[in-house]
Amino acid sequence: MLIKIRRSWEIPERIATPEELVFDRRRVLKSAGALALAGALANCGPASNTQTASPGGETLTHEPEAPASTVSLYPAKRNTAYTLDRAITPEEIVTSYCNYYEFGSEKDDPSRYAGMLPIRPWEISFEGMVEEPKKIDMDDLIKAMPIEERLYRHRCVEAWSFAAPWSGFPMKALIDFAKPTSSAKYVVMKSFMNPAIAFAQKEFWVPWPYTEGLTIEEATNDLAFMVTGAYGKPLKKQNGAPIRLATPWKYGFKSTKGIQRFIFTDQRPVTYWMALGPTEYGFWANVNPEMSHPRWSQASEELLGTGTRVPTLLYNGYGEEVADLYASLPSAERQFM
Repeated sequence: MLIKIRRSWEIPERIATPEELVFDRRRVLKSAGALALAGALANCGPASNTQTASPGGETLTHEPEAPASTVSLYPAKRNTAYTLDRAITPEEIVTSYCNYYEFGSEKDDPSRYAGMLPIRPWEISFEGMVEEPKKIDMDDLIKAMPIEERLYRHRCVEAWSFAAPWSGFPMKALIDFAKPTSSAKYVVMKSFMNPAIAFAQKEFWVPWPYTEGLTIEEATNDLAFMVTGAYGKPLKKQNGAPIRLATPWKYGFKSTKGIQRFIFTDQRPVTYWMALGPTEYGFWANVNPEMSHPRWSQASEELLGTGTRVPTLLYNGYGEEVADLYASLPSAERQFM
């Protein structure tokens, strides 16, 4: 499969994700009908346009929005405790080779369509088992948080990876702000709903909005990070703006994008991919090279932009920070997928 990146440069074909990996995972969505969008891609301009066309030929219109009041916070000071064993992936690759199924199934769909999503104003809610439910404007939340930059690896379940400089704040700071009760065992994250722009959300048989979850212990681990910027700038929409999760020891589908609701509960949630593929995607989704996906190996990964493949590390190399979270799990619970 030739993955087309519609930019002035191109990723070499040799580093494209193998066809059998991409199509096999998409088959989960196809079986649910989520990819029933038909028609040719037509006259689709850059993400900054106020109008473009969906793959089904529908006109997507983006109303002008006020700029974020937090732009001056970037670039953020780098936290040198978080380092990499590899070079940072070029920004052009990370912003053009994405999974964001609300906007389609091709890797360049997010960079073509997500720019139409209005993200200001953007309200965040804290619900469920909290001392007091509340809502807050996204920019007010960012201003209340300790913004920093961290260098993280990102490992997709499709067996490719990149390294990026994320800006944002520890998820623990967000949990402290939310003030969950002692009965809360999980935090559930639900993304936005805007089917007029995110056209794939019109497929009613898919479990929208995108839903993910962590245990409270995972969410308060030092590595769990709420991302609001990247590469010294506010986060781009195709990468999950205005706020996404980064859990670098887990497969990338856990790092949900475009979050609007944080719900605290004592019940383990059924997440988006668990609902679509319950025999293939589990709750934990920790990177484990010894546990293959049912249809492909997880033993190695393609480093985007390099043309090389490297062995995958347990917990994506973050075992020292997170292994203790799972040490007491019974064997039946060690479902890393």
